[in-house]
Amino acid sequence: MPDLIAIVGRPNVGKSALFNRLVGRRIAIVHDQPGVTRDRVSAEAEWRGRTFTLVDTGGLGLVRGEKAGDLIAEAALEQAELAIEAAKGIIFVVNVQEGLVPLDREVADKLRRSGKPVWVAVNKVDTARAEEGLAEFAELGFEKLFPVSAIHGGGVEQLVDAAVADIELPVPGEENSGAPEAESLKPETPAVLKLAVIGRPNVGKSSIINALTQSSRVIVSPAPGTTRDAIDVPFEVETDGVRQKYVLIDTAGMRKARRVNDSIEFFSVQRAEDSIARGDIVILVLDAEAGITEQDKKIGDKIVGYKKACIVVVNKWDLFEEAVRQARQGEIRRRQKKERREGQEGEMSTLAEFGAWVQEKLFFLDYAPVIFTSAKSGFHLERLLEAVRYVAAQLRQKIPTAILNRTLRDAVERRQPVSVAGHRLKFFYATQVKQAPPTFLLFVNRGELFSESYKKYLAGELRKAFGYEGCPIVLAPKARPKTIEPIRKFNPKQRRPRLRFSRSRR
Repeated sequence: MPDLIAIVGRPNVGKSALFNRLVGRRIAIVHDQPGVTRDRVSAEAEWRGRTFTLVDTGGLGLVRGEKAGDLIAEAALEQAELAIEAAKGIIFVVNVQEGLVPLDREVADKLRRSGKPVWVAVNKVDTARAEEGLAEFAELGFEKLFPVSAIHGGGVEQLVDAAVADIELPVPGEENSGAPEAESLKPETPAVLKLAVIGRPNVGKSSIINALTQSSRVIVSPAPGTTRDAIDVPFEVETDGVRQKYVLIDTAGMRKARRVNDSIEFFSVQRAEDSIARGDIVILVLDAEAGITEQDKKIGDKIVGYKKACIVVVNKWDLFEEAVRQARQGEIRRRQKKERREGQEGEMSTLAEFGAWVQEKLFFLDYAPVIFTSAKSGFHLERLLEAVRYVAAQLRQKIPTAILNRTLRDAVERRQPVSVAGHRLKFFYATQVKQAPPTFLLFVNRGELFSESYKKYLAGELRKAFGYEGCPIVLAPKARPKTIEPIRKFNPKQRRPRLRFSRSRR
């Protein structure tokens, strides 16, 4: 794992802006309001050929309106302290426009006790006049002060050059240069799978991630809207001697657009939607107690729109099961008496009933397996990982062209496409052009004759033959230019030729 550099400081000094500047893209949410960042936001960064992990943290100290006993504030402070403990070096950000404040001194004392290398980034030095305030921060007791402007990029180069030199990051290839033959003997490592965990607020997304990683990596709170940034959480699982690396992407809850109250929540929802796009498999989390809401369906529709593999997770199953048990005790007794009279085995299990109901409500995600979990008790979390491994294997399928064409030919023979205006759809050849999502190019006589209903039929036949559970199937028709026949359309304005009959001569 690359060496870790943490960015710390009190609230609203520009830590997230500097983080985005160093990683080269907008990951952390930047806002004038203090206390926006809560979890540890990490990303891989590269500087002059050296790679390292950069971590953005929440502000060290309380912001206006927070109380000392606030659970989210305490959790954000704990996340920042964990980042400091794990870091090889620390970038300490202060604000030249506000000058040196007592909270800066408290943070400096904490960093000094850590014994880690510290580089002081005096942020918002946008003018020569602002640079005059640099000397004030020498009181913090750190040798290296760097005037920077995170928004405009000024001074950032000198800051990172010093950080990379001080912690002596290795040059890529140096660590394995001595034994190249040993490297070639290592088994091929599977690619890192990105799992985007998506859902409404307060359905248990962060709790599931913490339960899977067996850590407190992301903040969990009963209050909806706790998670704001999209948090990448790496973890590994060993199965049959092979270590599979994953990146769990924790996201903010996606509420209805009309209920998004401020710009921070707007950007949080936007980051969540971006996570759907960059995830390999999307885990849609539902609340068993709340059932399937209209917003759940809209989120599912976004997953379908991005053509992503999906697993539906019904969380908080323990709470729902207990509520059902208490509510139906009397009903079960009555049913048992009736079933004994009718010779039935017993009532259908709650899992089976609810599973069928989920499949019915989310019919457009009928390809996604449904897993019932409880992040609190750990119920079926191992089954969730099994589903992830199975869907990932389905995504990696490459169907041989000969078998694919034989399967499609048999499907067409069983059910012929409906003719349109006297023309029938003809299939000539098919080939798989992509694996994630499974995409098949079909050469036909006319693309416009390929109806949506027939697409669904062929996709269903491919699922029967090759599985593809959890994966959307994309069928892309392509017309062969030489096979296109002109369709003659009747023009009512065109005059028909008169039929003339010759008079017979006697």
